[in-house]
Amino acid sequence: MVTAGATRARPRSRRAALIAGSHVLLVPAAIALAAVSVYPLAYGIVASLRQFRYGLDLGFAGADNYLNVLQDATFLTALGTTAKYVVLCVLIETLLGLGLALLVNRQLVGTSLWRIGIILPMTVAPVVVGVMWRLIYASDIGIADPVLGLLGVHGVHVLGGESSAFLGVVLLDVWEWTPLMFLILLAGLQTIPQEPLEAAVIDGASAMRVFFDHVLPMLRPVLFVAIVLRTIDAIGTFDQVYVLTRGGPGVSTQLFSIYAYNTAFLFTQEGRAMAMVVLLLAGVLVLAGIAIRLVRLGPGTR
Repeated sequence: MVTAGATRARPRSRRAALIAGSHVLLVPAAIALAAVSVYPLAYGIVASLRQFRYGLDLGFAGADNYLNVLQDATFLTALGTTAKYVVLCVLIETLLGLGLALLVNRQLVGTSLWRIGIILPMTVAPVVVGVMWRLIYASDIGIADPVLGLLGVHGVHVLGGESSAFLGVVLLDVWEWTPLMFLILLAGLQTIPQEPLEAAVIDGASAMRVFFDHVLPMLRPVLFVAIVLRTIDAIGTFDQVYVLTRGGPGVSTQLFSIYAYNTAFLFTQEGRAMAMVVLLLAGVLVLAGIAIRLVRLGPGTR
């Protein structure tokens, strides 16, 4: 005779078997993740504690690599350049992305074509973007100098001056990644209920008042997440800037990633380069942790 306890035990055993089976299915993905993420991270941390020269492991270095990095004036300059680059790029991309999202969200004629045209730059590989903009900025065959001439600016070779080269790489990044901000913010705008906005318009509120009093507060969480994601991504920018300027002229466009690359592969100081990467990773993790906490707190408690 089957008891009630045995009957209840069977569904539980089936549920446990299903859970165990799902965990088994996750094993290949976990192995792949460990191979492409965990192992390189562990290797980098270990390498940052050792002394390398010309590819040879010279032994344990302890915290020497970290101390040398923090006392390196070029490293601090690269950090400053990266900070300026990230702030400018994220600020401009956020404003442009928000403006384009508001425009497309109005359901104007040809909205689908507008979306495709705006998204296209993001689909191009970063290396290809770097080559393309290098041709655009070229003094002999590029179109940048003639366009500047039409605007009354003559004799300016974009990649020839420190300030102009820096602004040139910022413009490249804005062209490539504004579509990402546009997509995220457009998705956020389309989740906003229309009833409060229509009520505000009926009450006589202007378009600017509706935006700042209703749209922006409801869009704030999405806007915050978009800025954090883009900031973290911009900190690691390498491909397109390296192809475009190699960090020059001088060190005007030498971002942190380019300096770490040069330290590892040109100066063959792998341990020191890994120490730079670990320090940056720690900073990014702190930034991400603060961002996650602010998102969890919500706008009402900030």
